[in-house]
Amino acid sequence: MEEELAIVNQRNGTSLTAEEVYLFTVRLCDNQTDRDQEYFSRKDLERLAELFVGKTGIFDHNWSARDQRARIYRTELVEEPGMRSEAGEPGCYLKGYAYMLRTQENEGLIAEIAGGIKKEVSVSCAVSRCVCSICGHDIHDRGLCSHVKGRTYEGKRCIARLADPTDAFEWSFVAVPAQPRAGVVKGFREAGTLEQLLSSLDQEGPWREELKALRRQAEMGRRYLDGLRQETVRLGLLAEEGLGGETLRAIADRLEEPELEQLRACYARRLEEKLPMPVQLRYDGGETGPEANDGSFVI
Repeated sequence: MEEELAIVNQRNGTSLTAEEVYLFTVRLCDNQTDRDQEYFSRKDLERLAELFVGKTGIFDHNWSARDQRARIYRTELVEEPGMRSEAGEPGCYLKGYAYMLRTQENEGLIAEIAGGIKKEVSVSCAVSRCVCSICGHDIHDRGLCSHVKGRTYEGKRCIARLADPTDAFEWSFVAVPAQPRAGVVKGFREAGTLEQLLSSLDQEGPWREELKALRRQAEMGRRYLDGLRQETVRLGLLAEEGLGGETLRAIADRLEEPELEQLRACYARRLEEKLPMPVQLRYDGGETGPEANDGSFVI
């Protein structure tokens, strides 16, 4: 959080504090084919990463200064292992880091972003060409390209590459983005409890009872571990004369249940070897074995 805020202030020449700024990230666009049968290549996304730094976030691509709410302060290209684009490239997407001011006007929007209501985004940019995947010509040049996006030609579907971006205008919160997966990735939240996080998403829900049950189980586990640590220290003091109580307690406090069980068992074995326990029952005369006298038991 502090590092991100420092980047915001350095870029804008400001001295904003964490209390004044809300930070979040957005998936601006990727190299997958969108609803318009168009896509960006990795090379195009790398260029857009440069162009989108400093660009504003608005609503529904409505180019009005009144709708400016957020701004991108840095970007990065994120790999998606195991995914490939329809064009055959390894999957990747452009991630934008955005900020907005915590003003009274923005309170509702911040709550909607944190709660997952305002999520989908769409980008607005300019490209040099729209390249046909079948013939390699600009798909809008009907003199050179006669193919139609979405149709299949000799087993290959026609899609168009939005090639060589020249400018990025803005990114918008929209209801239905052209790229299905574009949207808010997550918000930068201040440290808080799990209950605070869940409450911000759903005030009343089944998670409350589940959280109570988890707390009860956690408390039982803590009591069990405390008892196991105390028993391990007690046996250690008896089995290892050279170790003091503080040292043993420091060792036990660093161990979890499997290691504590092993250490406790080890101390118990050493103690048995050191101080063998006398039997309560024996044959009269102390003899044992098949030849022992079958006299009365002595307790």
